[in-house]
Amino acid sequence: MILAYKDASTSLPRIHLWPNYIIDLDAPFTWNDCVERPFEDTCIEFKKGCRSPLSCSNHLCKEAHSYDPNPNCPSFNITTKYGCNICPVTTLNPVSNKCKLSQLNTYTGRLRPFGIRFVSSCAPSSLLSSLPKDVRGVAAFSWSNLAFPRQLSRVTDKFALCLTNSSGYAGVIYLGDGPFYFTPTFPNLDIRTILSYTPMIRKSSKSLGYYIKLNRISINGTPIHLPSLKSESVKLSTVVPYTTLRSDIYNALFTAFIKATKDIPRAIAESPFNLCLKASVRSVHYRFHVPNIELETESGKVWTISQDNSMERSTWNGAACLAFIDGGSRVEDAIVIGTFQMENNFLFFDLENQKLGFSSSLLARGTACSSANFTQSPQ
Repeated sequence: MILAYKDASTSLPRIHLWPNYIIDLDAPFTWNDCVERPFEDTCIEFKKGCRSPLSCSNHLCKEAHSYDPNPNCPSFNITTKYGCNICPVTTLNPVSNKCKLSQLNTYTGRLRPFGIRFVSSCAPSSLLSSLPKDVRGVAAFSWSNLAFPRQLSRVTDKFALCLTNSSGYAGVIYLGDGPFYFTPTFPNLDIRTILSYTPMIRKSSKSLGYYIKLNRISINGTPIHLPSLKSESVKLSTVVPYTTLRSDIYNALFTAFIKATKDIPRAIAESPFNLCLKASVRSVHYRFHVPNIELETESGKVWTISQDNSMERSTWNGAACLAFIDGGSRVEDAIVIGTFQMENNFLFFDLENQKLGFSSSLLARGTACSSANFTQSPQ
């Protein structure tokens, strides 16, 4: 069980280890700025900068090289210059999309209780730009065999993610199969018993991110006309703050939502959003009686996005804004579900059986991701 916090300035979820990491569902391996001073630039130039470097002949190095690097990153084919005593890799900052040549090494640190030598990339501190101030790297939670959960011993090939909506309270990540208990409403209820499941797919054999398929998107039970939706893959991301839609999908959702909320007074739109609504004088805690957005998954099960995950409170005037973003017409993925829509939703990533379990909002059940019962730990 690992605590997860929402960063107040960037909204990125981070895990509370030493060092602190943001969570990336798409990264091939974990990295942090472990270059020892005074070596500031890169581990590659001075091998003493890394504590326990792996050689290029190590099977873990070959595993890292099996994943396609970002085409905009520098090539790691530099063994002619440095020999096979190091394992060069390209390390990507998923927020800035900047990358650096770095070196794969083994690291123990606070992971020692798990009884492993953890493999991560030793990157220069210059790669931390745009990450939260107290974060020192990126934790991989992808399909990769070098991802954080898959390297830990004594756990199955499964993990659960439950992100909080407040920087003042901790969410939780579970490594393993459960059970998972939450307080206060149902202290003896195993969350697994209320989950719905849908197949979790990979776009290709080298794809590392998590994707699902949707049959339709509805607003309060009324389907939105999206003829090509079933052919699209829907990506889950912990480095995108708000769900981002290709323009044609966004416009259809936006138009349908405007129609469904025509009786609610409008407020001035606040960037990056295009629709903001005024709070009713009778609303409680700025709650809005807006319709649910329903994502019917490939399995026929519905992921319900209620107002807690569809409306972001404005910074002024007690308004709230539709928290979906127009990504443009040329985005790589037609739909990317961001962290705001994941908050207070329990997501169970079952890599072994290639399926995603989801709860919809826990708030509707009287609990939240900040209410994990730490006295009843998974077995």
